[in-house]
Formats: sequence, C-alpha cells, structure tokens
Amino acid sequence: MTYAKIIGTGSYLPERVLKNEELESRVNTSDAWIRERTGIRERHIVDEDESTVDLAERAARKALEAAN
Repeated sequence: MTYAKIIGTGSYLPERVLKNEELESRVNTSDAWIRERTGIRERHIVDEDESTVDLAERAARKALEAAN
C-alpha cells in the first residue's frame, strides 16, 4: 500500500491590512460591532496587481522550502 506524507506546509497573506477602524470611516459601523458579531479585527487585502495564483505561488514556495 502506498502512503502519503506531508513534509512541508506554507502559507501567505497579502501585506495590506484593513482594520475595522478603517471601515468605521467608510460605512456606518464600529470596531466593537464587527468584533462582537464576527470576531474579525483585521483582514488582509490583495493589491490590484495580485491574483489568487500569486498568493498560491508564494505559499507553495514556502511549503517547498519547508520540505527542503
């Protein structure tokens, strides 16, 4: 029987961070309201020139590096 083995993992988050405080100035909400209902304090936002493929590539490279 053939077995699979995970020898490395990787992840990547876009550098731009959007905090709840920034949303307060855009829409009628508050940091407390968002955190109470979702638990979210901040989110990472891709730049206009980034795609899902770019994010996946960076995560894959980290996984390969971790696996040697």
